[in-house]
Amino acid sequence: MEKLYTAEVTATGGRDGHIKSGDGILDFDVRKPKELGGQGGATNPEELFAAAWGPCYLGALGSIAEREGVDVSEANVKVLVSFNKDGNSFLLSADLDVHIPGISHEEAQSLAEKAHRTCPYSKATKGNIEVRVTAV
Repeated sequence: MEKLYTAEVTATGGRDGHIKSGDGILDFDVRKPKELGGQGGATNPEELFAAAWGPCYLGALGSIAEREGVDVSEANVKVLVSFNKDGNSFLLSADLDVHIPGISHEEAQSLAEKAHRTCPYSKATKGNIEVRVTAV
């Protein structure tokens, strides 16, 4: 494996803390959402994970679609990352709702699934969390 890029982010304070990237572009507080008993008012790890996964996924979709001669320039993906309780522990689950205008629902679902198999974030979650990929 050849490393091409490494992101650096330092987190302090846990779910009610602060994150800062090595280049200083990210520099803000994180807060536990109200739904989890927190004060809210700031982003949280689940939002950040969804925010990172979405663009990566669309990059994979673009690569797949280009090889297949399909225009996905107007595509979007809504990434929903859920924080779940399972007995005495917690785990994540995710839904990727993929909208690709101008093609059939079947073709969109096929491209969505192919992109999910190639996206690095999707690969990282494979077998670790429940993920649903749906053309919408």
